[in-house]
Amino acid sequence: MEINRIIDHTLLKPEATEAQIEEIVREAKEYNFFSVCVNPTWVKKCAEMLKNSSVKVCTVIGFPLGANTLETKIFETENAIENGADEIDMVINVGYVKSKKFNEVEDEIREIAKVCHDNGKILKVILENCLLTKDEIKKACEISDRAGADFVKTSTGFSTSGASAEDVKLMRDSVSDRVKVKASGGIRDYKKAIEMINNGADRLGVSAGVAIYKESKLL
Repeated sequence: MEINRIIDHTLLKPEATEAQIEEIVREAKEYNFFSVCVNPTWVKKCAEMLKNSSVKVCTVIGFPLGANTLETKIFETENAIENGADEIDMVINVGYVKSKKFNEVEDEIREIAKVCHDNGKILKVILENCLLTKDEIKKACEISDRAGADFVKTSTGFSTSGASAEDVKLMRDSVSDRVKVKASGGIRDYKKAIEMINNGADRLGVSAGVAIYKESKLL
């Protein structure tokens, strides 16, 4: 397994500068990561820099709280795709999950999935597991699967904790074979990355992609 090909090289800090964005794009090309994952304001720049490259552009929608209206999330998604995004990581409406407003959660994911798929793009649904019970994680995975999401993702990396191997396994067990799992948040070394992969992660969202890749080559 070439670990670089499952890494979304990520920089989502609000204070990230243009120079830092340019640097992660250069790194993504050098190490042949699967994608760069950036905030929407940087999508167009990354798409231009990655033209004629195998590296994809991933961005985040409803980030990091997930509490935007459906109409806002749809606009964000359409705008990101117009600007060159290949993959959309949308934060689920956590408050709706906690309130058992499951029909509304499913409708939202289905609407965003339709926008993505009509444009040939991938949708990942960020669950923010640290705010959910195990039963809620399972339910959110089942809803995401039913609504047409391509991935379920553990975390934004901006809440109380990030990915856990236990949660990755629960997510893998709670979706069909069609749906993949992305682990993100707090994965800073090769050992942790492999733990996530062994528990069912198909993709890793990491800011330490270069260090993880270099470490993998030493073993």
